[in-house]
Amino acid sequence: MTRSPDPAPSPDTLRLPPRGRGRLNTLWVLLGVVALGGILVACAVYTAPAVVSDWQVRAAAKPAEQARISDGRCSAKLFIHICDATLALRTPDGTVTRRVNYVFSGIEAGDYRVGVMADPARPDFVTTDLGLDRLWNRTITLLAIAGLTAAAIVGALLSLVRTPRAAG
Repeated sequence: MTRSPDPAPSPDTLRLPPRGRGRLNTLWVLLGVVALGGILVACAVYTAPAVVSDWQVRAAAKPAEQARISDGRCSAKLFIHICDATLALRTPDGTVTRRVNYVFSGIEAGDYRVGVMADPARPDFVTTDLGLDRLWNRTITLLAIAGLTAAAIVGALLSLVRTPRAAG
């Protein structure tokens, strides 16, 4: 019995991408992973410590009359607000200076009026009323950003593992 040649592929046939672009695609995925990793590091270094310390002093924090704010500024991108400030609190042992970074979500616009707050037992965790008022919002925003970023990193790395042809 003679076998007939394979029929021509139908227009519905899916074709794999050519091998030549696989290394370039892998490079782009890895660069994206590095960039997303940088976002995770920034969350861990700049934003998370202020959230954690605010949870520790939230119940005992009181207005700190002898404290000052310098270099305070906020910016908004769509519905994400990022506020940075340097806080200085005079104590009997010297001046405590702390840089805080707040990231929270919301649609409000305009300027924020901010007061410095401190726990008398832990003056090194000086904070602001803005940070304490939006503590739940900041916590959920931080977890959402970090979680989505981590999921994107895992998804990108899985795409490299599951499609070995793209790497070839």
